[in-house]
Amino acid sequence: MRIINIKLQLLEYPLETPFYPSWLPGYPQTAHRVHLLTLETDEGIKGYAAGVAFLREGAGLESLLMPFLFGRDPMNVEEVLQIARSATFLGLRLWWIEMAFWDIIGKALGQPVYRLLGGYQERVKAYASTGELRSPEERLDYVAQVREMGIRAVKIRFHSWDWREDMKVVRAIREHYPEMEIMVDANMGWRVAGMAPAPKWDVPTALRVAQELGELGARWLEEPLDKHDYEGYRRLREKSPVALASGEMNQDLHEFREYLVRDALDVLQPDVSLSGGILTGKKIAGMAEAFGKQIAPHTWTNGLGLAANLQLMGACPNCEWAEFPYEPPGWSPKARDFFLTEPIMPDAEGYVPVPSKPGLGVEIDEAAVQHYAVGG
Repeated sequence: MRIINIKLQLLEYPLETPFYPSWLPGYPQTAHRVHLLTLETDEGIKGYAAGVAFLREGAGLESLLMPFLFGRDPMNVEEVLQIARSATFLGLRLWWIEMAFWDIIGKALGQPVYRLLGGYQERVKAYASTGELRSPEERLDYVAQVREMGIRAVKIRFHSWDWREDMKVVRAIREHYPEMEIMVDANMGWRVAGMAPAPKWDVPTALRVAQELGELGARWLEEPLDKHDYEGYRRLREKSPVALASGEMNQDLHEFREYLVRDALDVLQPDVSLSGGILTGKKIAGMAEAFGKQIAPHTWTNGLGLAANLQLMGACPNCEWAEFPYEPPGWSPKARDFFLTEPIMPDAEGYVPVPSKPGLGVEIDEAAVQHYAVGG
C-alpha cells in the first residue's frame, strides 16, 4: 500500500461570536481556521489530519509535502516522524500530519487506533476546559451548565495582570461547588508577544499561586512557567502543594525527558498535533509511566486533533483526564468540530468516549469541507 494522492485545504468557519483566548491577549478570534490534509492510498483508503491555522501561512505546504509523502508506505510511521522532526530544523511544526497515517492504518485493519496501540480504556473522565477570562458570576453559570452535562471537573484560566483577580473565580467555584474538581491553567508556557501586554510569572509568584490553590483543593496548576524552564519547574515542584502540569508546546522525546529526569512535573501534557504525533505521544506516556507520572494530553486544536488525542488516551493506563474544550458561544462543540459529521461530546456520566470507528474513529463531513474551504 502506497500514498498516491495528497491534498491540503484551508478551512475557515466563522464563529458565532468573537472568542477571546486568554493565551492570545488582544486577539479577538472571529473564525476557526484549519489545515486539513487528505492522504489517499492505492487501495482507495483516505486518511485525514488537521492542524491549526491562523491565516494563509500554509500556502505552499502541499507542494512542500508532496516529495516527502508521495509513494510512501503509510504503515511506516517512524519514517513520518523522522520527516516531521527534520521539519523542526526549518522552524516548521508538522507533527500533526502523522495522524493521517494512523487513520489509514486503522481503516486498513478495521480497528480504532487506540486498540492498535494496546488498548486500555473506552472512555476517559472529562474536564471542561475554559478558554477566556471571565468574572466569578459568569463562571458559576458556566459550572452549572457543564454539571448539567455530567461533567464534574473544570479548568479555569489565569492570565490577569493580578492573579488574585483570577483566584476569585476559583474561590467562588469552591464555595458553591465544594465537590467540583478544579484545574488552573496560567498559560505561561508559550507567551505570545506583539498583540497586547501579558503577565509573566517567576518561581516565587507561581509558588504563591500554588499555595493558595492548595488551600482550595485544586487538582493541578498548569503552565505556571516557560515550557523550557525545567530548573524552575523542579524548584517549584519541591515546594508546591498542588500537582504541576505542562507540555502542550514541548516537542519530541528529549524535552519531556527533561521534565522526568528532573522530577519537575506530576502531569505531562503532550498534544499529538503539536508535540510529536500519536506514536511519540505513546512513547512519552510510557516514559511517564516508568517515572510514576500521569499524562493528560492537551486537546485545544480542532475536532480531529481531539479525536487523535483521545486515541492516545485510550491506550494509556496512566491517563485519567480528558480535556474537553468548551467555551460557548464563541468556542462551541459545533465550532470546534465543524468539519466532522458530528461533534465529540461527553456521555451522561461526564466521560468522553474514545471514538470507536476504524482509524481516528470519526468521519469527515465532505459537504462541510467543501463549504468552508477557502478558495474551494
